[in-house]
Formats: sequence, structure tokens, C-alpha cells
Amino acid sequence: MLTAHHVNAFLLIAVCVVASAAAFVARRRGRAGKAVSQLLALAQTLLIAQVGLGLLLLSDHRRAADRLHYAYGTFALLAALSPWLYAPVDPRARLLWFAVATLVAAALGVRAYMTAA
Repeated sequence: MLTAHHVNAFLLIAVCVVASAAAFVARRRGRAGKAVSQLLALAQTLLIAQVGLGLLLLSDHRRAADRLHYAYGTFALLAALSPWLYAPVDPRARLLWFAVATLVAAALGVRAYMTAA
């Protein structure tokens, strides 16, 4: 389970960075295709899976060395899901919200990984 958590962490960070970059490029061009929305959805799915794996590890009494690990994971999840609640209706502004939130989730994912050992 711990190996799956580590592998998913790398995938999560990489997909979040790629999805965020794709969303920034799509916003700049003024049009976002299905690929951008699918990348953003994949990033959110991997983040939810990562939290689920972390909860499974906690239920097995395996704890991170630093308690900040849990805070970074929680904040990353909240950052990625916040545009669903707070983003404006305008599609370009909404895409910017998702791009920034996904980039913040990637940065928090890196910090969570650094505090895991």
C-alpha cells in the first residue's frame, strides 16, 4: 500500500503540473478542448485517490513522520476542489481558477511528499 501511495504521489504531481500548464495555455488561446478538462479531472481523481490511499495507511496504523504531511494533503485536496464552489461562471475565468488551483495542489503535493519520510 505504501508503494502505491508513493507511485501515485509522483503521478499526481506530474499530472497536476501538466494539467495546470494545459489549462493556462488553453486560457491564453481562448479555447479549451476536452483534453484540458479531462486532464484537470484526472488530476482531481488522482488527488482523491491519494487521500484515500493515505487514509488506508492510517487505518493500518502507518503514520507519517511529520504531522504537517496530513495538513499538506488536506490543503491540496481543498485547493483542487475549491473551484467547484468558488469559481465564477465566465468560462475563461473559471478555467483560470482551475489552472491555479491545480498548480497549488501540485506544490502542496511536493511539500506533502517532502514531509512523508
